[in-house]
Order: sequence, then structure tokens, then C-alpha cells
Amino acid sequence: MDADPHRTWDPRRTWALDREIVLCRVIAAPRERVFEAWTDPAQIVQWFGPDGFVVESLECDIRPGGRWRFVFTGPDGTRYDNRMVFLRLEAPRLIEIEHGRDRDDDPTRFHVTLTFDAQSDGKTVLTLRQLHPTKEQRDAGIGFGAVEFGYQTLGKLARHLGAA
Repeated sequence: MDADPHRTWDPRRTWALDREIVLCRVIAAPRERVFEAWTDPAQIVQWFGPDGFVVESLECDIRPGGRWRFVFTGPDGTRYDNRMVFLRLEAPRLIEIEHGRDRDDDPTRFHVTLTFDAQSDGKTVLTLRQLHPTKEQRDAGIGFGAVEFGYQTLGKLARHLGAA
């Protein structure tokens, strides 16, 4: 591995299990429909986010190099600013994103890889992999509820597709 300190962070070169969160769900819908629910600005705002959270979309440009800026408002009224930058979309099998707060050079942003695998029964295996910059940030995310909130979000996606 290259140890050049001037090299930008490349999660594909530095993947580490102690910085990773993995969520997986089988959704009873064809992968094309599941992929579309992630990439259609009109659909993603209908289901994205944990139970009880409301999403307010500020900007939504889902394409390589595009970004989605949004605010989550939690059940207690707390607002969380978010920015996703779309790195790669390969319909209907892969999406790569950087996700963090809605600011430039966010040191807490993390890398997300979504894979959509078709099953022979017409269902889709959706795997969401987060790679955090540090183990401490990953652990803090887990402590905050990232796993539970992630599974709630995937449940909302399944319900949106009529596949729950």
C-alpha cells in the first residue's frame, strides 16, 4: 500500500473491518425497482431515514459527482444536516456515496457502498457497507444507533416498495 501522505483518502485501498458497519436486507422486489427507489429524487425523500424522522430535501442531484443535501428532523425536533456525494452509480447493481454533514471537508464523512443482488425468486439482497475514517467514529455511530436506524431505513424502503 502506498504511504504517500499527500494522497487523498481512498476507502477501496484502506478498507478495515474495525471501521466498518454492514447492513443487509432481503427486499421482496426486483433489484431494478430497489435501485430506482435509491436514485429517483421523488422516491428517496418518501422513505429515506429512520422511523419518526422527516427528511427535508434541499438539493437532489443523483448522478456521479452529484449531491443530495438534506436535513433530518428527529421525533424530538433535533435537526441533522446531511450531504451525500454520489461517486459511482452502476444500474442496477451498485451505488457508491460519501455521506457526512452538509459542509465542505467534513472530517467525519464516511464511505458507503450499496450493492443490489438479484435472487432467482425476484427478490433483492441489498447490502449497505459504511466505512468510517476511524474506529472511534464507527463505534460512536454504533453507540448513537446507526445499526438500528439503518435497519429502520431499510424497513421503510421495503414498505415503500410494497415489499415488507
